[in-house]
Amino acid sequence: MTTTPRRPANPLLPLALDYGPLLIFFLAYRISDVFAGTLAFMVAIGVAVAVSRWQLGRVSPMLWLSAVLVIGFGGLTLYLHDERFIQIKPTVIYGLLAALLFGGVLTGRPLLKYLLEAAYEGLSDRGWMLLTRNWAWWFAVMAITNEVLRAVLSFDGWLLAKLWGVSIATLVFAAANVPMMMRHGLGSDPAPPAAG
Repeated sequence: MTTTPRRPANPLLPLALDYGPLLIFFLAYRISDVFAGTLAFMVAIGVAVAVSRWQLGRVSPMLWLSAVLVIGFGGLTLYLHDERFIQIKPTVIYGLLAALLFGGVLTGRPLLKYLLEAAYEGLSDRGWMLLTRNWAWWFAVMAITNEVLRAVLSFDGWLLAKLWGVSIATLVFAAANVPMMMRHGLGSDPAPPAAG
């Protein structure tokens, strides 16, 4: 028996599941320290996975990947008492996503289509390929950016840049792709089946 995805009761739920754990990490870090923040982050991402499964009927591949890496790198951060591990996690996520998406582009398979199809109804195959390519480059640039920020900023500065700068830049980048997607069929009605 397959589980059908449910429509979220609140349309902001997916956004809360993506950004809530990071916000909880930031608040716990501000109240206590990086290690309390890391523990709170690990618990929050576990709760996000459970809520996603319960409310949406599924857990997105991106949330699974984030959860595995947050728990893995968070565990190393706590065990070795070294904050660098939690800072490396975004680089690993961005690098993996860039490699997967570039691999899809090189083999002619726009992998974002399989993850986001319901979100971008009507987008043509060409549009999916361009979107996949654009996000592959974005993730590659973000992996490099995270390492530069890690090298030149204090942990406080890195965290602020990650929470506000990277989040806002990602939203702007996503919005910048909308005109291209509109040109490639986003939001258009699918063609009716041919009469037999």
